[in-house]
This record gives sequence, C-alpha cells and structure tokens, in this order.
Amino acid sequence: MSQLFLRGVLPALLLVSPPWPMEATKTSPKAKPSPWSRSYDSTLWIHIILMGFAFGILFPLGMVLGIVRSRWHVPVQIVATCIAVVAYFLGHAHKGRQFGKNAHHSFANVLMLMMAVQVVFGLYLKLHITKGIHGRIRRVFVVAHGVLGKAMPVVAWVQMVFGGIAALGFCQDDHMGQCLAHFIMGSAFIAYGILLTILLLVGQYWLRRTGRSQEFFDSLIIAAWGCVNTFTEHRWGGPWVHNDLQHTTMGIVWWCAGLLGIWLSRNRDGGPKRNLMPAIVILLTGYAMSAHTQHLMISTMVHSIFGYTLMAAGAARIVEISFVLKDKPTLSPNGSNPHSFQFVTPFMQLLDQAGVMHVSYILILYSIAFLLFLFVNVLIHIYALTPPGRRRCPPSQRPAASAAKRSKLHDAEAFD
Repeated sequence: MSQLFLRGVLPALLLVSPPWPMEATKTSPKAKPSPWSRSYDSTLWIHIILMGFAFGILFPLGMVLGIVRSRWHVPVQIVATCIAVVAYFLGHAHKGRQFGKNAHHSFANVLMLMMAVQVVFGLYLKLHITKGIHGRIRRVFVVAHGVLGKAMPVVAWVQMVFGGIAALGFCQDDHMGQCLAHFIMGSAFIAYGILLTILLLVGQYWLRRTGRSQEFFDSLIIAAWGCVNTFTEHRWGGPWVHNDLQHTTMGIVWWCAGLLGIWLSRNRDGGPKRNLMPAIVILLTGYAMSAHTQHLMISTMVHSIFGYTLMAAGAARIVEISFVLKDKPTLSPNGSNPHSFQFVTPFMQLLDQAGVMHVSYILILYSIAFLLFLFVNVLIHIYALTPPGRRRCPPSQRPAASAAKRSKLHDAEAFD
C-alpha cells in the first residue's frame, strides 16, 4: 500500500498545487503583491479553520459512519452541520481583506443548499414513516440521501480548492486555462490514489466479482483520459505554443498504452490478468514532468520533484506486481493484510507558492500528503472493522430473512 501512496496521493498533491507562479515572471509590470501581505482578520481565519474541520473531516467521517450504520452517524453530522452554518456566516461577517466576485463565493451557496437538503432528508428518514405513499417516498429519499452524502466530500474538496484560489489570488486573467489544467489533473490523481487504497484494503471481493483485473479499469481510465488530453491540450487551428506538443503527445501515449493495457488484462482463457501498462504510463508521465521547463526556477524544480515522485510510483508498482505479488491479485483474499511495500504507490500529490524555496515547499506538500493518506486509511479502517452484516450492501448479498425482518432491516438501513 505504500506503493499505492506513491502512485496516487502524493503526486496528486504536488500536481494540484496553485499553478500561477509557474507562468508568472518577477519582472512583469502586472505582477501583484503576495496575497498573504494583505489583511486576514481573526474572523476570516476562524471561518477557514471551521469550514475545513466540518467539510474536510467531520462530513467524510459521518459519511463512513452512515455506511456502516453506526449510532454515531447522526451526532457527528449534527455537529458538522452546526459548525458549517456558523462558519458560513463568519465568512460573510469578517472585516479583513475583501474579495471580488469569485467562484468560491458563488459555489458556497450550492454547497450549503446540498447540506440543507441532506438535513431535510435525514430528518424525514429519522421519522421512519412507511405507511401509504410515504413508503415509496422513503425509498427515493434513502437513495438520494446516500448519493448526496457520498458526493459531499467531492463537492467540499472543489469548494476548498476554490477557497484557496480566492485567498491567494490565483487564476486571474489569462491564467485560467493553466489553473484548470493543474487543479483538474491534480484532483484526479488524488482521487486515483484514494481509489487505489480502497481497492487494496477493502475492494478485493469486488474485483473478483467483476472477473477483471485492477489493470483493466486503470487502463480504461488512462485510455479515456488520453483521448481527452490529445484534443484539449492544444487549440487546434492556432499556433503551437509553450509545451503544447509535449502535452498533446503525452495524451497520445496515454490512450495508446491504455488500449494495450486493456488487451493484456485478460489471459487466453478470458480470466483476469495483471500487467504493467498502467505502471509504465505513470513512469513515462513522471519522466515527462521532470523535464517540463517553466518560466520560474521554483516552478521548474517543483515539476522536477513531481516527475521524480511519479517515476518512483511507477517503478514501485512494477516491483509490486512482478516481485511482491508475482502477478497475483493480492496476498490476502480480503486485503486485510497487504504487504508493507504495497503502501508505497498511493502516496504522491499537492503544493506550490511564490516566495518559498522549492525544498521547503515540497516538504510541506509531502507533510500534507502524509496527513491525507492517514485520514483515508482511518476512514477505510472504520469501514473494514464493521461486521459485513451491518454494512449497506446490495440485497443479493444479504442473508435470507423473513418479510417482517426485512422490513425492520430496511428501516434500520435508512441514513439516520
């Protein structure tokens, strides 16, 4: 699983770093003073800390507690909601630096609306009304409540990224495209690392049910992403500018290797087969990133470290598949006892800020990656320790029960 960390979380954290210094120049007449030199009063800092605690820690924790039907689900969600409401109003009441129109301000209303809808769903389901039309409504609300609850960490992540952009003044004028590229790709790598961790620790049964290897799904996503990159990294019809060719050819490599990985993910009998194509793609991407020149030296160094991290992640996965697992899906059937080397890959992705030496910056990113990886493992540990009979699972996987018992079980399974 360390391989999973190297392959996933840490490179994403590096990639999702604020991108504007990479193209800015210190001699530009349009250069603006550092946003950190402006006033941030205590109210704004409290808003940032409370929102980060509520949406970054409590709501994801409450989501997992809801999945395992813990009695602590409702208390945690109530505390998180109260903190978020207070922090929302603090964000409008501070007397420090004032911000212009930005995505963080607009998207906050969407996030709070989602939270309000979740509260309504939770209160209705807590009443356990099942008679008449309420029985049909309840089934819809159970599904909707679950979908919104699982989407909340993703939406909250987007809002936190918007908050960082607004606070630091990134993505202004012609830097918007670069912002989108860095934050979308970085967030995708973080999601990839988290999914790899889930598959390693609690996803082995699911993989066996699909009858496909992990590399099939990896290669499918790599091929699809490569097709998108091939046709979006350059404005076709216009001149080829800074790094356009490198970005486009990287997309081509991704979909070519992805198609090969899909083909190699099955043996002659049609069974699942491990292969090294996703690892090779990660390694090649790291090589390209390590040579990705930028206008600023700090940006070039950050890209180099990011590239070396990805190369290490790709090499770690090759070692994992070929020498640790010896082409087997896993060492333990349920993923409860992974080899220590398997923790290497999902560890690598985050940071960037002007005025900081690249070594300090990278160390900060690694520290954040360690904490993020720790939190992901804590959530998976809470889920894995819950007896399978108490988890929310498809009806086909549940033991047979009488109609009355199934009715009571359905009520108990509603997100409280």
